[in-house]
Amino acid sequence: MNIFNKDISKYLFGLDRYTKRAIAIITDVLLCVIAVWLAFFIRLEELILLKDISFTPVLLSVVLAIPIFWIFGVYRTLFRYAGLSILNTISISTFVYGLVYFSIISIYGIKDIPRSIGILQPILLFIGFLSSRFLTKYLLTGTFNFSGDKKDKENILIYGAGSAGRQLLISLENNALYKVVGFLDDNPQLHRQYLLGQKIYNPNKIDNLKKFKDINLVLFAIPSIRKSKKNEIIKKLNKEKLVVKSLPNVNDIINDKISISTIKDFLAEDLLVRDPVEPDQKLLNKNIKFKLVLVTGAGGTIGSELCRQIIKLNPKQLVLLELNEFNLYKIHNELTELNKNLKIIPLLSNVQDQKKLEKIIETFKVNTIYHAAAYKHVPLVEANICEGIRNNVFGTLSVAKASINQKVQNLVLISSDKAVRPTNIMGASKRLAELCMQSLHDVNDQINTNFSIVRFGNVINSSGSAIPKFKNQIKEGGPITLTHPDVTRYFMTIPEASQLVIQAGALGKNAEVFLLDMGESVKIIDLIKRMINFSGLSIRNKDNKDGDIEIKITGLRPGEKLYEELLIGDKPQKTIHPKIKMTDEPLIPFNQLEKSLDQLLNLLDNHQADEVKKFLEKTIKLYNSNSEITDYLHLEKEMLDDKNDLLSENKKDNVVRLK
Repeated sequence: MNIFNKDISKYLFGLDRYTKRAIAIITDVLLCVIAVWLAFFIRLEELILLKDISFTPVLLSVVLAIPIFWIFGVYRTLFRYAGLSILNTISISTFVYGLVYFSIISIYGIKDIPRSIGILQPILLFIGFLSSRFLTKYLLTGTFNFSGDKKDKENILIYGAGSAGRQLLISLENNALYKVVGFLDDNPQLHRQYLLGQKIYNPNKIDNLKKFKDINLVLFAIPSIRKSKKNEIIKKLNKEKLVVKSLPNVNDIINDKISISTIKDFLAEDLLVRDPVEPDQKLLNKNIKFKLVLVTGAGGTIGSELCRQIIKLNPKQLVLLELNEFNLYKIHNELTELNKNLKIIPLLSNVQDQKKLEKIIETFKVNTIYHAAAYKHVPLVEANICEGIRNNVFGTLSVAKASINQKVQNLVLISSDKAVRPTNIMGASKRLAELCMQSLHDVNDQINTNFSIVRFGNVINSSGSAIPKFKNQIKEGGPITLTHPDVTRYFMTIPEASQLVIQAGALGKNAEVFLLDMGESVKIIDLIKRMINFSGLSIRNKDNKDGDIEIKITGLRPGEKLYEELLIGDKPQKTIHPKIKMTDEPLIPFNQLEKSLDQLLNLLDNHQADEVKKFLEKTIKLYNSNSEITDYLHLEKEMLDDKNDLLSENKKDNVVRLK
């Protein structure tokens, strides 16, 4: 494509879709006029001026052509994509137009209009219409080729013959990887109909279609469907060992953002049956709108998603507090792109530094704090006991004290279901952090800060989550490693969890513990099986030795529980939000807790991991460790001590022998 064509292409692509459609319609109106003029020229065999042409056939052509082309979807696809389905659409729409135009002029007849015009004009309009589309294709792509290279293309079906499916087909016209060979749709009235030249099939006949059309992949194009129905459809497709991929949200489809790059594999969030509840906008706005908000751990999984949700709620400013430089850089860049009008302040800082926290709060006049900074990976915290406790417990204590001293309006602690009857250091540290918040609030009679604690389970695709690991293991051909066949977990999408955290925080005043309703717990092995099936693969086991993916049981890791809980006591109270419950749980008086924390800090400073674990067992009544100490520093020290003891004994033996 030469420079001139590139400039035109760039200009056309820069226009909004409404302008493009308007240009297309105006062009087709002119084509209608020119086609009538040429038809008269051919019929009369003499050149006549446009002004001398009868107005009636021109008006009739425009009145018929534009609505017919609109109904057939021609104007939705003109400028962005043009493939074989467009040629089919043009042919069918002009045939329908020609039939109606011919019936009125040639059969019914109009005074002073030759009947042959009814035949000539539609033929000329078709040629002009087709030529204009070829020209558009050339200006945009530098080629007249509509078919593309079909070699080695994978035959696929699109599930959903609605607007999303139509847009997807258009987007795939010139794709080098996929060739659409039809639609699937549950609506029986659409079966055997054609959409943009592709036949719509009954999904119940997918077994025959798979063989006849040589299909291994189905693209799911019904973004607004309920998850329960989506699961039902996918299970049906999985029985035929079909790989299923999905589209992004419906807003992207409406805004013409569909392309092959937006097609994605089904993630675990697509496998969850429960549907998210619409958030309460009043609760979302309460602690954020027109306020200065600070998020600790802003670069982490929950912290970063909290920031994404917060910038949608019109805060006055957003302060990002993060210890990891790269994570802070990444989330700051992302948020700045998402909202260029909001002042976003990235700060490198450790939450354990209370003096600096107070200086930050005072300087920026912070109204609301979401404390998401924590070490959450169970095996890593188990292997780094002292640092895990120091960050999760004393970091929370610093944030809470700084909030009280600087009269922050709202402080929300992000806790974990692992804090309930903990069996690992991470869970115990989060429960102790909860106790610090509760006791601090209880001892301060004139406190101006609303405290709240939000406890929930696993979020899909969080850092360190097993779900991405399972997905990679499937891609690599297995095996998938699972610690125990009976492990169950609660799951929630990251956006829903973050929205519920914000809403729960708006309900808190007196360090209440809020529980997010995460639906039924999911057996991890069942989730793995669904992930394998959704990938169009089968499980390899003793009953199916020719299967694709093996599930290998490796044994529980140190501190890992078979199942998680959200509630310590009984009968949680309802709140005004259907997915948020509240519970009153026993606390430790602050004067007692403060002495214990001084003792704990001394143990941490001396890296006494074994004594720290004993302290937690004594202080947190429901903490019951299910593993030996795996702290690296402690184990290395024990090895050195044993080695020194052995050397000392050898020296004593040598002395005795010499004597």
